[in-house]
Amino acid sequence: MGDLAFDTTLFVTTLVTVLVIMDPIGNVPIFIGLTRSQDKRRRNRSALVATLVAGSVIFLFALAGEQLLQVLGISLEALQVTGGLLLLLVGYELLNPTGRGGGFTSAVSDANVALVPLGTPLLAGPGAIAATMLAVAEVDDVGGRVSVWVALAVALLVVFLGLRFASVLGRVLRPTLIDLVSRVLGIIVAAIGVQLLAAAVEVWVNEGVA
Repeated sequence: MGDLAFDTTLFVTTLVTVLVIMDPIGNVPIFIGLTRSQDKRRRNRSALVATLVAGSVIFLFALAGEQLLQVLGISLEALQVTGGLLLLLVGYELLNPTGRGGGFTSAVSDANVALVPLGTPLLAGPGAIAATMLAVAEVDDVGGRVSVWVALAVALLVVFLGLRFASVLGRVLRPTLIDLVSRVLGIIVAAIGVQLLAAAVEVWVNEGVA
C-alpha cells in the first residue's frame, strides 16, 4: 500500500511552487485595477471565473501532460530544464518588477477580463503550466498523483481567496509590503528553478542525454 501513501514533501513543494508562480499577493493590485469599474458582485464573480479558468488550464495539462511528453518525445530531464529556466525568469521578474499587467487595464473589457488576462496568462501562464507538468511527470504512483492534485486544488483555493478579498488586501497591504513579499517569493522560485536544472544536469552527466 506504499504507492497509496500521501507524499507530504511533494505536496508542499508543488503547492509552494505553483503559489509562488501564480503570485496571488502580487496580482492583487492588478486585479483591483482590472476590475475597478465593477461593483462588488461582479468583482466577486470575476474572481471566481478567473480562478476556474486558471484551474481548467492547469488541470488540463496535469491530465494530458504526460501523454503530450510521450507524443513529442520529450524527456523528463528536458522538461526539468525548461521548467527551471521558466522559474528563473519568473523569479527575475518578481525581483525586478516592471509594472506587470499595466498594459492590460485599458486593453480588456468587463466581459472578458476574468478570462484574459486574469485566468490566463496572469494566473495560468507558462511557468505554472510547466511546473504542473513537471510535478505530474515526476510521480508514478497513486499517492504521488493525489499529492500533486491536492496541492493544485489548495493553490487554486488560495488564489481565489486572494482575488475574492483583493479589495481588503489592497487596503491592508501597502505597495511597499507587496513589493517586498514579491521579491522574497522571487528568490524562492529562482532557487527552485536552479534545483530543477541541477537535477536534470546530474541525470544527463550520469546517464547521458536520451
